Amino acid sequence: MRTEYEFVLPRGYVDEAGSVHRRGVMRLATARDELEPLRDPTILGADDPRLTIVVLSRVVTSLGTLPMVTRHEIEGLFAADLAYLQDFYGVINFGSEEDIATLLEAQEERSAPPAPPPAPAVSAAAPPPNGSDAAGVGDGERSARPVGRRHAIEEVPSTGR
Repeated sequence: MRTEYEFVLPRGYVDEAGSVHRRGVMRLATARDELEPLRDPTILGADDPRLTIVVLSRVVTSLGTLPMVTRHEIEGLFAADLAYLQDFYGVINFGSEEDIATLLEAQEERSAPPAPPPAPAVSAAAPPPNGSDAAGVGDGERSARPVGRRHAIEEVPSTGR
């Protein structure tokens, strides 16, 4: 039975030195992981939002090169990362094997380095830049007018105010 799952945070935890930690490991939660925090005097009940922080700090066993993951690190996550870990927790603890496989596949696709963009095709028959005609534009020269921008301020007619 698999009890630990690797994850990759969307943004990453930024430590005091400015290092970003995105890769981590979360283990399956035990009943104690969910009950013990309710005995903590700083947790006001099952609806206390801090309960999530405490539970995640118990089940996230590693994050990047951090020596330990505590409440402090979980509290320092960006909101997107906290939401991601909450969803990850729910899927690995309560989802089916199919749900877990889908989550891990999606995570791999998201964390894979992007493919380099294809090189733009250069056509010998391409029209001159900026829609100008070829007259006055020599080989390799470009029109001084910027592409996609107005070259002069245009007056907008008044609506009779």
